[in-house]
Amino acid sequence: MKYDFIIVGGGSAGAVLAARVSEDPNVSVLLLEAGPDYTDFESLPNPIKYGNAIWPAAFGEDAHVWGYKANAVSDREEIVIPRGKVMGGSSAINGQVFYRGVPEDYDEWESFGNKGWSYTDVLPYFRKSENDLKYGMDDFHGNDGPIPVKRYEEKDLLPAPKAFIEACIAEGFQYNPDSNHPDSTGVGPRALNNVDGIRMSTALTYLNMARHRINLTIRSDVMVRRVLFEGNTAIGVEAESAGDLFSIEGKELLICGGAVNSPQLLMLSGVGPREQLEYFSIPVVKEINGVGQNLRDHPSAMVLYESYLDEPEVDAPSLQVGMRFQTPGSKVHNDMQMSPILMTSEHRPAHVELRDGVSYLGFSVALQKALTSGQISLRSSNPSDHPILEYAYLTDPEDLRRMREAIRLCVKITEREEFKEILKSRVQPTEDQLNSDELLDQWLLDNVSTQHHSSGTCKMGPISDPMAVVDSVGRVHGLNNIRVVDASIMPDVVRANTNATTIMIAEKIADAIINT
Repeated sequence: MKYDFIIVGGGSAGAVLAARVSEDPNVSVLLLEAGPDYTDFESLPNPIKYGNAIWPAAFGEDAHVWGYKANAVSDREEIVIPRGKVMGGSSAINGQVFYRGVPEDYDEWESFGNKGWSYTDVLPYFRKSENDLKYGMDDFHGNDGPIPVKRYEEKDLLPAPKAFIEACIAEGFQYNPDSNHPDSTGVGPRALNNVDGIRMSTALTYLNMARHRINLTIRSDVMVRRVLFEGNTAIGVEAESAGDLFSIEGKELLICGGAVNSPQLLMLSGVGPREQLEYFSIPVVKEINGVGQNLRDHPSAMVLYESYLDEPEVDAPSLQVGMRFQTPGSKVHNDMQMSPILMTSEHRPAHVELRDGVSYLGFSVALQKALTSGQISLRSSNPSDHPILEYAYLTDPEDLRRMREAIRLCVKITEREEFKEILKSRVQPTEDQLNSDELLDQWLLDNVSTQHHSSGTCKMGPISDPMAVVDSVGRVHGLNNIRVVDASIMPDVVRANTNATTIMIAEKIADAIINT
């Protein structure tokens, strides 16, 4: 059988595309996912089903992840990059923060030559994706989309998040009740796609509303090894399942593997930098130098304290509030996020030994608009070999300076009166490190890690941009019948957690596919 659409990857974007494109009963859609598919709610493993204790979902023994590791900073031990390998992809293991970028992010995308991607252009697709349980339907929110969005009320905040809001306001920051409003500077509750402790992944939402359709075929535990081409036209994929190798024909291929897997798949298929392809004896289908370049993320570090509080229950929400702000001395609006977190969060510092019987509280500080970018390159021509990930965090002096100042601000906030009954002693950074630019910079380089927002490696942009991989509707430049639709096409990472924007991208391009 030849399918009208083959979707590679059932994650944040792929599940959305499968649900939306298959709304047309006259087209056949095949969704391929490398990980398992839990077809009903009761069969979901607890780390995927329950979203408050995030650490087991991302790092636990039963984590449904690819097992990627990366170079964060040169001359340092590799860090773990947990990306979901399960239906729902990383939306099935993430922290469920449903933040949008600030309007300037999308206006900037359009300024790069991506017509139709301004804030006013993308807003309808954000609204289409969500069911905002607080604000309902208004100019900036939707109430009939598949993703439920909630915010914790003040009465439901744990002591540390409540103190954080009070301390930030006392320090002069404004209260922000809605992080998805265009003017979202300040501290307040996070928008979350977590309802009653359940992680509302794209598998549980978008895909489940489409599973019954006879024109949608879903296959899990299928590893796509490469895209098949005739000349410059994609005609199908070569895939492997349970040791068997087979080919599947499709009229159009939608690559939704995410910021790591999508560029890897393109390069394995002969699309990417010529020098790299020829080094691994991969026949060049199309030379596109931007494939795997422009790796973006939000470098983050944690201020860690021992706490007077009792250790929270394992299912207590690890993340309830946060603050968007502009780093002192920065020219970039809302270039930083700061959040109190529990040690059940995926942001728990993996290299710090946490003593049994001791309660800890962390404060995540993350740069939202880094000046530096990294790259993804092939390790070999074997699809089973993970690519080489190099993030090059904080290599620009201004990135390092902004993180330094944000860490000091975080310590200033957390040592206010509001925390005196909560925070016992600071574990990191030390006082000596705080008082020295040189020592604090070194601490940052030793501790900086991912905020799990990898993006940008198949950059969207006009063909005149030498680093652009796809056009404004995801079509790969110079090739026919193949698109990339996921976080990899972001020209620059948004100043927010990336899941909501990835879903918006899939909604928008699905609309373009349906209406062409």
